[in-house]
Amino acid sequence: MSTTRQPSEDRTEAIAAQVEDAYQRAAPLRIVAGQSKSFLGEPVAEAATETLAVHAHSGVVSYDPGELIITARAGTPLRDIEAVLAENHQRLAFEPPHYGPTATLGGTIATGVSGPARPYAGAARDFVLGCRIVNGRGQVLRFGGEVMKNVAGYDLSRLMAGAHGTLGVLLEISLKVLPSPRAQLTQVFEHEAPEALAAFSAWAARPWPISGAYWEAGRTHLRLSGAQASVDAARDALGGEPLDEDQSFWSGLREHERDFFKRGDMPLWRISCAPASPMAKLSGTWSLDWGGAQRWLVSDAPAETVREAAATHGGHATLYRGHDKPRQHPLSAAHVAVHRRLKAAMDPAGILNPGRIGV
Repeated sequence: MSTTRQPSEDRTEAIAAQVEDAYQRAAPLRIVAGQSKSFLGEPVAEAATETLAVHAHSGVVSYDPGELIITARAGTPLRDIEAVLAENHQRLAFEPPHYGPTATLGGTIATGVSGPARPYAGAARDFVLGCRIVNGRGQVLRFGGEVMKNVAGYDLSRLMAGAHGTLGVLLEISLKVLPSPRAQLTQVFEHEAPEALAAFSAWAARPWPISGAYWEAGRTHLRLSGAQASVDAARDALGGEPLDEDQSFWSGLREHERDFFKRGDMPLWRISCAPASPMAKLSGTWSLDWGGAQRWLVSDAPAETVREAAATHGGHATLYRGHDKPRQHPLSAAHVAVHRRLKAAMDPAGILNPGRIGV
């Protein structure tokens, strides 16, 4: 049965009118909402002196627990959406980080961030069914729908995930949600980093209900989530020591509240690579997430050195905390060309968050 909730405020017309006016004047716009993820991506160009605020465009438009679908406006606080889902024992399976109490649904999808469950449940973009946006001309467009299906050509709704608002201003997003697991526990093992990587690979080959795999400071944490019987069977086969209060552990990891991420002004790097890639020979302190596919490095090594080391293993490095620019790993010429063609099609005057993704 579908449940429709009274939206807080529909500002579609006002947002579209502001974008259309800016398009006519070729005036760059800085899109803002909760600002909890403003440190991600590149800084918006200084020429964007006009602000387009979307946080007031909020509210859950519809929610159908039976169909596992929720549609909400982009300015809806992420915590409100999670609270609505929790009432029906459901969740956002990609476990999005908030990075602050003001996080919104639009900012979450625009930055494309996912939490510890990402390798096992899917990325943010995998759960986007459809969206409404305002393009760079001020036109209101709808992409996708409210069913999971194959599409021909560009899946423009999912293309919005990680675009940082450069291809359109998100108005509404429809998401696939999943039931919350009936059981969850975390087992802890003593490993050095190479041993942890080997263990991650071995565990991934087994039919166990893994939902998180993280290593830090000689300790590997493996989260199991699902039916009680399968979780218990995996625990018995794996061994290890149980972790008390594992909910707070994974929440602290997701939100970067662990001490590892609190190193003052030391640069924090996110290195994305194949899970089985060997550890890069870089100075600093490491942690491993996503079963080895997402690696965090606190280091004062030069940016060029970090990026070269990541590229050696087919990966890329993003600066999460620090003053070097660019923050993102430079794109290849072919990728830059694709980005520019998409930008020209969706935002011909280049007014939406110019410079946010460095293209």
